[in-house]
Amino acid sequence: MRTVEQHQSTVRALVEEALARRPVESLPVDPARIAAEPERHRRRVLAADVVAPLDLPPFANSQMDGYAVTAADAARDADVDLLVVDPVPAGRVGPPLRPGTAAPIMTGAAVPEGAVAVVPIEQADPATFPAAGSTARVVLRGPVAEGAFVRAVGSDVAAGSVLLAAGTVLTPARLGVLAASGLASVPVVRRPRLLLVSTGEELAAPGEPLAPGTIHDANGAGLAAALVDVGVDVVVERVPDDADALLAVVARHADGVDLVLTTGGVSAGAYEVVRDAFEAAGVVFGHVAMQPGGPQGWGTLTVHDRALPVVCFPGNPVSALVSFEAFLRPVLHDATGVGAPRRRRTAVMGEAADSPVGKHQLRRGRIDVDGRVVLVGGPSSHLLAAHAAATVLVHVPVGVDRLDEGDEVVVWSLDE
Repeated sequence: MRTVEQHQSTVRALVEEALARRPVESLPVDPARIAAEPERHRRRVLAADVVAPLDLPPFANSQMDGYAVTAADAARDADVDLLVVDPVPAGRVGPPLRPGTAAPIMTGAAVPEGAVAVVPIEQADPATFPAAGSTARVVLRGPVAEGAFVRAVGSDVAAGSVLLAAGTVLTPARLGVLAASGLASVPVVRRPRLLLVSTGEELAAPGEPLAPGTIHDANGAGLAAALVDVGVDVVVERVPDDADALLAVVARHADGVDLVLTTGGVSAGAYEVVRDAFEAAGVVFGHVAMQPGGPQGWGTLTVHDRALPVVCFPGNPVSALVSFEAFLRPVLHDATGVGAPRRRRTAVMGEAADSPVGKHQLRRGRIDVDGRVVLVGGPSSHLLAAHAAATVLVHVPVGVDRLDEGDEVVVWSLDE
């Protein structure tokens, strides 16, 4: 049997190689699109350097509500009595400023030609702006340092500089600076795209009436949600125990996806549709020393002259979800940065439990009010409701056949 660590390494190498070949797409920076398509914009990765098309700020502007003054008046050692001229609100450009005058200026407004500093309104006498259209004077305390309370052109970003480098994750602040720079869109690496195929003659869609011997497909819903949670675009299909039908579904979607994930049909018995379809093409099937989730498949299919990576999970729903946590979620999360990483910590068992000594067992559990691990349900891989009630995966490594109350174990959080 393969160890859990060996299979983790194999799956990571397979997936990382596939995701490294993802194409580039254009991401709009329009706030309405960001609000309407939040998942499309969450933590996207730049595919190329973005060069600043203009200076930020693009013009010298006031940092405060106050009075704009010229160099001659700012340099005086004593207080200066100045004639108040027309105000400069944000969004307008005032006329050139002459010595002996002061222009009321609002925060963010363009500093008029001839002005070199802004005196905050709190430092003026009177400390209020005069009524519009009135003739007024103001006394400003001097001297005033040149450049005081003025945001210089390019003091945040210089035109022609690298605004954001390739590989940068687009956080809210970075999307903001792209918008401030006037960029309508930027090149990003396409999200990972995955074809998820549930297999089995016995599967019915959720909501459909069940025929004798059939069950509703839990893997499609559970794994689709798990994949979306880590920023993966998912195409979902369901096929019966028909190898040709499975190969046809893969061929139909192959050009638009980076990876194929199947559930079911991977054991050594009869009617193993995934194994029947993929094994002759070079996909490897074997066992990992893990419970649940022992039967696994991995490799590549040649479809439309390209090598398409394939990961195959068992069909029991807990086996499929635990396999995802152990093998696929870590590498997908690393690729997208979307979703919280699984927190790994140690905890103390609140009860005893047995484990198969030759396998790495992953039991479902919760943390009680005393911080101890309490198991939820048994080890069987069909106990999906117990898995849904769990908040941690409890790791019992190979070589351990029993845990006693008070023993320390490693747990992975599932609800963060």
